[in-house]
Amino acid sequence: MGHITLTIAGRSHQVGCRDGEEPKLRALGAMLERHAPAVQHAAGGSSERTLLYIALILADQLAEREAGPAPDGTSEMLERIADRLEAVASALERTGPNA
Repeated sequence: MGHITLTIAGRSHQVGCRDGEEPKLRALGAMLERHAPAVQHAAGGSSERTLLYIALILADQLAEREAGPAPDGTSEMLERIADRLEAVASALERTGPNA
C-alpha cells in the first residue's frame, strides 16, 4: 500500500492509497491546491473552512458538468468561475469567518 503527503492550503495530509495510484492522487491534490489561494482569505484562516469552500467550488463545477454541456469558449467559463469566486469571497467577508 502506498502513502503520500498532500499539502493543501498550507497543511500537510498523509494519504494512503493502492500502489500505483500516487500520481493520480498528487494530481487531485494539485487541483485542490489551485483553488486554495482564492478562498483562504475568505475562510478567515480556518483550514477546515478553506477545505470546505474548495470542496463546494469543485462540487459546483461537477454539478454544472452533470447538468449539461460546457459553455462555449474557455474565456467565458473562466469569467464565470472568477465571478463566482468573487461572490463567495464577498459573502464570506460580510458574514465573517465564524458564520
